[in-house]
Amino acid sequence: MTPELVKVAAAASDNTWAAIFPELMLACVALLLLVAEIVLPKKFHELIPSIAIAGIVGTFIGLLINFQSAWLGAYTFSGLLHHTMGGQIMRAFFLLAALLVCLLGRVSLAKQAMPRIEFFHLVLIITAAMMLLAQSAHFVMLFVALETVTIGFYILVSYFRTSAASLEAGLKYLVMGALSSGMLLFGIVLLYGIAGNPALKAHTAESMNFGSLAIFLAANPHQFLASIGIVLVLAGVAFKIGAFPFQIWIPDVYQGAPTPVTAFLAVASKAAGFAVLLALAGKDGVFASYGWLVTPVLTVLAAATILFGNVAALTQHNVKRLIGLSGVSHAGFLLLGVIAASSPLAAMATGAVYFYLFAYLFASFAVFGVMTHLAGADDSDQDLDHYTGLAKESPFLAAILAIGLGSLAGIPPLAGFMGKLFVFIAAFQAGARWLLVIAVAGVVISIYYYFGWIKAAFFETWTSPVDSPNTPARPARTPVELAAGIALVALALGSLALGFYPGTFGQLLALR
Repeated sequence: MTPELVKVAAAASDNTWAAIFPELMLACVALLLLVAEIVLPKKFHELIPSIAIAGIVGTFIGLLINFQSAWLGAYTFSGLLHHTMGGQIMRAFFLLAALLVCLLGRVSLAKQAMPRIEFFHLVLIITAAMMLLAQSAHFVMLFVALETVTIGFYILVSYFRTSAASLEAGLKYLVMGALSSGMLLFGIVLLYGIAGNPALKAHTAESMNFGSLAIFLAANPHQFLASIGIVLVLAGVAFKIGAFPFQIWIPDVYQGAPTPVTAFLAVASKAAGFAVLLALAGKDGVFASYGWLVTPVLTVLAAATILFGNVAALTQHNVKRLIGLSGVSHAGFLLLGVIAASSPLAAMATGAVYFYLFAYLFASFAVFGVMTHLAGADDSDQDLDHYTGLAKESPFLAAILAIGLGSLAGIPPLAGFMGKLFVFIAAFQAGARWLLVIAVAGVVISIYYYFGWIKAAFFETWTSPVDSPNTPARPARTPVELAAGIALVALALGSLALGFYPGTFGQLLALR
C-alpha cells in the first residue's frame, strides 16, 4: 500500500459516523421532505410539516438516550470535530429551538400564500449546521458550518418574497453577513499564515486545528499579526451575536423577517455564536494565551452592547424592533459570562452561560409565540398598540406574554432572573466589578420597555376604528391550536421551573 493510501486509510478510520448521527438524521429528514413533496399528492402536502416536526422530536429523543456517549471527549474526522458535554448541551438546545420554530412556522405560513416545504427543509439544514458548529475543533469546519447557517438564513429572512420589508431585510442581512464573513475569513487566514511560519516558535502545518493553534499562540503570546487575526475573528463572531458596534443589521432584519425566522435568529443563531466564543475565548479556548487582548476587547464590547441595546429599545414602538434591540442587550449579558469563563477564578461561568441561554430560549419563544398569533398578513407591521386590551380578549396569550417578558426583564422568581444572577456571580468572581455596575444599570433600564409592553396588554383598552376614526385597524388574532398551545404552556412552565428549581441545571454550573 502506498504512503498516500495509508494516510487515507488512517483518516477514514477516524470517521466515527455514529458521533454525528443526529446531524445525519436531520439531513435525511430534510431530503425526505423534498421527496415527499414530489411523490405525495397535493392533498397530503399538509402532512409534510408534521414529518419535519416528528423528525426533530425523534432526533431529540435519540440524542437524550445517547447523551453520555462513548465518544465524548474524542476528536473525530481527522480533528475536525471535538465531542464534549457542552456540545451535547448545545445540540439539545438547537433541536429544541428548531422544534419551536417549526411549530411557529405552521401558524405564520398559514397566513401567507407561500411554499411551505422549503421553509421546514431549511430549518432542518440550518439546525444540523449549528450542531456541527458547536462541536467544531478546526477553522475549516467552523467556517463551512457557519456559512451553511448564514446562507440558509439569507433565504429564510427574505422568505416572504411578496413583502417589500422581507426582501429588504434579506438584502441587508446578505450585505452585512458577507461583510462579517469576510472579516472572519481574513482573521482565519492571518492566523493560518502566521502559525505556519517556520521562523516562529511552535509553527505547525496544522495551524487551522484549534489545539495546534493554541499551542502556537501560547509559544508566541504577543505576535502582532496573530493579534490582528484574533481581533478580526472576534469581530466576525460579534456580527453573528449582534454585539455593538456590529448590531446595525438587527432592527431592520428582525422587523422584516418572518416572525418564526426572527425567533430562530434571535435565539439559535445567537446561541451558536456564543458556543463558538466559548471555544475560542474560554479558559481552555484557542485564544486563552491572548487573554491580555481578548478580555479587554470583550469587556468593551459587553459594556457598549448592554448600554446601546437597552437605551435604543426605549424608543421603539414596533415590537419586532424592540425585541431585536433587547436581544442586543442580552448578548451583552452573555458576554459577561464569556469574559468570566476565561478566568480560572469563575468555575461556574460556562455553566452560567448555558443556563442563561436556556432561560433566554424559554422566554423568547414564549414572546415570539404570542407575536406570531397576533401578527397579520403583513408580518413586519407589529405595533405595540396591537397589544392593548390583550388581557381581556385573550387571557391565555396575555399570561404567556407576561411570563416571557418578565423572564427577559429578569424578574424573580423566573428563569431570566436566575440566569442573570448566575452570570453576575461569575463576573464578580472573575473580578469584572465595574462591568457589573453597567449590567445592573442595563437591567434597570430594560424594565421600562418590558413593562411598557405588559402595561399595554393588561392596563390599556383598545379603541376600535368605529369609535375613533383616527385609530388604525389591527390584525385579527389567530386562534391558538392545540400543538401551539401546549408549546406555549411548556415554555411558560419551563421559565417558572428553572426559576424555582435552578438546581435541575446544577450539573451545567459545574462545567469547566
